[in-house]
Amino acid sequence: MRLPRLLTELTLRPHEQDENGDHMKDTRIDRRFAALKAEGRAGLVTFVTAGDPDIDTARKILAGLPAAGADIIELGMPFSDPMADGPAIQASSLRALKAGQKMGRTLEMVAEFRKSDDQTPIVLMGYYNPIYVYGSDRFVADAVTAGVDGLIVVDVPPEADDELCLPAVAAGLNFIRLATPTTDAKRLPKVLNNTSGFVYYVSITGITGAAAPDVNSVHRQIARIKESTALPVAVGFGVRSPEQARALAEVADAVVVGSAIVTEIEKSLDAEGRATSGTVPGVLDLVKSLAAALRNR
Repeated sequence: MRLPRLLTELTLRPHEQDENGDHMKDTRIDRRFAALKAEGRAGLVTFVTAGDPDIDTARKILAGLPAAGADIIELGMPFSDPMADGPAIQASSLRALKAGQKMGRTLEMVAEFRKSDDQTPIVLMGYYNPIYVYGSDRFVADAVTAGVDGLIVVDVPPEADDELCLPAVAAGLNFIRLATPTTDAKRLPKVLNNTSGFVYYVSITGITGAAAPDVNSVHRQIARIKESTALPVAVGFGVRSPEQARALAEVADAVVVGSAIVTEIEKSLDAEGRATSGTVPGVLDLVKSLAAALRNR
C-alpha cells in the first residue's frame, strides 16, 4: 500500500525547484548545510544506533550530541542482519535489539529529542526490512510526526523509488542516497534522481569501519560527483580520527563518523555489556574532539 497519488502530487517536496530552477531551502538539513557554508566549514555527522547499549543511555547520548558538536545526527534503526556494516555497528544493533529496541521506540527517541532541540537534523539510517515490518506508510507518517528529517535506506535502489522514496519525499522527508567508488558515470544520474538533503559518499569499498579512506581518491570522487549535482556531499565509512576528519573536510561538505563512536560505546561497557558511568561522557568527549578538528582547520 502506497500513499495516494493525489497526496504525492499536492505535497510540497523538499527538493522542489523555485521559478529560477534552484532547489528550495525548506528542510532542517538544507538550513543546516546553508549555515555551515556561511561559516565556511564542513559539518560533523555522527552516527549512533538507537537503543545502544540500552534505551536510557542511548537517549542521554542523543541528547548530548548537538552540544558536543554534532551538526547532523544519523540514528541507526537496529536490524539483525546489517550486511553493509562492519563488526562494530553490527554489534551495536545486536546490543540494541537485545535491550528491546523496536522501531516504535526509535521514533519515540526522536520525538523526545525534539522537545528540547528543534534545530538539529536527524536522519534515520538502516535497512528496509524493519520499515517493511512496521509498515511503510505508517513509518513515513510516524517519522514525520516524530520530527525525523531524512532517511538513508541502504538496500532500496533507485529502481524501487515508488516503494519508499517517493512517498517519503512527498511527506516532506529528505531521501539521501549513497554513492560509492564503484558508482560510474552511467549509474550516478540514477543515484542522484530523487535524492535530496545531501549525497552520502562511501569513501571505501566494503563494510563500514573496515579500512581508512584514501584522501586523494576521495577528493577526486567528490569533485566528480559535484560536477553532477549542487547537493552537499558528506563522506563516511572508515573515518576514525580527528586527523582523518580534518583531511576529508578539505573537500567534503560534511564528514560522517559512525564506527569510531559505537566502538567507544562498546569499550565503555562492563563485563556484562552494560553501560557504565563512563559511557556517555566517553562518547561525547570523542565527538567534541572530532568537532574541534573541523572547526579549527
